[in-house]
Amino acid sequence: MAHTHINSSSDFPHVTVGGYLIGFVLAVVLTAASFWAATSGAFKGESAIVALAVLAAVQVIVHVVFFLHVNASKGQRWHAMSFAYTILMSLILIVGTVWVMHNVHMLMMAR
Repeated sequence: MAHTHINSSSDFPHVTVGGYLIGFVLAVVLTAASFWAATSGAFKGESAIVALAVLAAVQVIVHVVFFLHVNASKGQRWHAMSFAYTILMSLILIVGTVWVMHNVHMLMMAR
């Protein structure tokens, strides 16, 4: 009985060593930048938090693109949608938690 294998290489991203090296270098640079931003004292107060949040968001994008290979191609549509759903639910959870903690703090400080 002959088995027919359909290799649709367009559904999966092309993985190369060069792509992994670029992702690795970007991840190392972003990690070093985060450590520098946190330890150098270049940013004070809220600007340090914003700088670290931006660097963290960029690093998440680098990992998703270069290591998880999630992109906008037709074969990756469900992966991208599930990742977007995960991000949305995480943001709702984080923003809701911060909002509740802020309101509790304001109500407790009123006493």
